[in-house]
This record gives sequence, structure tokens and C-alpha cells, in this order.
Amino acid sequence: MMPLSALNETRPLLAHHPIGASTGFMADERGDWPALVDAAAELSPFTAELAALSELELPGLLAYLLSAGDELPAFRYLSVHAPSKGLKLAEPKLVDSLQRLPATVDAIVVHPDVIDDPGEYRRLGARLVIENMDTRKGAGRTADELAPLLAELPDAGLCLDVAHARDVDASMDGAHALLDRFADRLRHLHVSSLDDAGHHVPLTVEDEAAFGPVLRRCRDVPWILEAPLSA
Repeated sequence: MMPLSALNETRPLLAHHPIGASTGFMADERGDWPALVDAAAELSPFTAELAALSELELPGLLAYLLSAGDELPAFRYLSVHAPSKGLKLAEPKLVDSLQRLPATVDAIVVHPDVIDDPGEYRRLGARLVIENMDTRKGAGRTADELAPLLAELPDAGLCLDVAHARDVDASMDGAHALLDRFADRLRHLHVSSLDDAGHHVPLTVEDEAAFGPVLRRCRDVPWILEAPLSA
């Protein structure tokens, strides 16, 4: 994958600062957190998301971040994607682990459907960021569906996943509604396309055009690519 600094010439809409990548699509290095962080920093020194998508990945990530010290690249914005699958820990224990993430982590992204007790997640304070869901989920997809949860989590922010939003509403009106309602809580974006099975895949030209008006409303927050720019 090209360094994201090359976007000025190849993808004008994505020539955005800061833009970075999620480690979630870096399958070859999965579990090797130093290698994953180095790969993310090589793509962009500005921002990155470290994705512990399975609960089994979280202890290794936590241990790495607690020991990395000055070896951790000086990202201007660093997020961690909390586990959304393979969940076996009791919710208080899971939140205990997330709460131990060091101060170098600016945001902790959590899927709304894994939250049983919002009171537990209030312990994460302003670092908690809730992501809108796609049509595979039964809730947390729209502004109306997210509003009650965000009301219970007054310090939490929003991670707008534009591909999820388009899956729910191809017109992107739903994405605009999320911004209309929660723009003051927007912390960062997830940017990619989705395949027919709902997996994140490289951004298509069609989706880039459809996302354009929404992306232009979000120039002041980091954008995280959840797939390579090309296959």
C-alpha cells in the first residue's frame, strides 16, 4: 500500500490531514503489535487505529502499549478498536482492561451492540467512542437508534463509519442525520467500502463519490482507512 502522503495526486478527496489506517486489515502481522504499529506509522505518521477486534487480541495490545514507552510512534491521534467478537470476559472485567489503556490512546471505539450496561462504559469517560453499525446489526445503525445510548453516555463521542451508514441508507441521508444530531461529538471516521458480506474492502470510486458530501463535513477530525486503498 502506498504511503498516504501520496494521496494528494492520486485521490484528491482523501488528501486529508490527518488520515491514517486501521491495523484491522493487516492480517499478515496480526498479533505482532510492534510490526502492526510500524506498518501503520509507515503509512501515516499522523493517526492510526490499533484494532483488537477479538477479545483474545486485547491482552497483547495492552501489554505492548503499557511497555512501549518512547518506542511508540508519536501519532497525533491514536485510537484503539475494542473487541467486538469472541467476548467471554464479564463486562466489568472487559472495561477494566480498556480503562488500563495508557494516556497515549486518545479514543476507544466500541460497538453499541456489545454494551449491556452503559454505566460500566461511563468509566472510560471522554475516550469512549461509539461506532454506528451496518444492516447486519439490529440496532445502533441510525441517529434515532444511537440517541438513547449516547444520552446515557454523555461524555462519549461518535465514530462515523461511512460505509456502515451507506449500507443502512444508500442515499447517505442517514449519515447526514448522524452528523446533524451528533456533529459536536464526532471524534473520527472509518472509511472503506463494504462487500456483499459486509466486510471492509478497498474504497471504490462509486463509494468515494457517494461519500464525498459527508466527508467534506468532517474535515476537522481524523479519518481511519479500514481497508487498503487498492486490493
